[in-house]
Amino acid sequence: QVQLVESGGGLVQPGGSLRLSCTASGSIVNIETMGWYRQVPGKQRELVARIRSDGIINYADSVKGRFTISRDNAKNTVYLQMNSLKPEDTTVYYCNAPMYYRSTTGATRFEDYWGQGTQVTVSS
Repeated sequence: QVQLVESGGGLVQPGGSLRLSCTASGSIVNIETMGWYRQVPGKQRELVARIRSDGIINYADSVKGRFTISRDNAKNTVYLQMNSLKPEDTTVYYCNAPMYYRSTTGATRFEDYWGQGTQVTVSS
């Protein structure tokens, strides 16, 4: 009933920039927090940044000062502006949006939704 669609990944040189976008669509009731995680092969998924509906934000220490997360509540969209990219930022980035949604029966349910992942590669 709900999908997260990501875009914006790609290949950039060190010091370059990318902007990731993630839009949730479907029978959404409420999304209090939207965030970005990244998955390094062989390791657990880690939080990059997240933003609440009231604008409260937190970042991983490794991206503070370089990445900026923002959100358009009306569009159910979260963005991640990535500047001063480093090779160690290379990995798959996933959008996360725990949310309440309306099921086909009309009941409100909770689900921890994840995007499909988008590859970010930083290389010279």
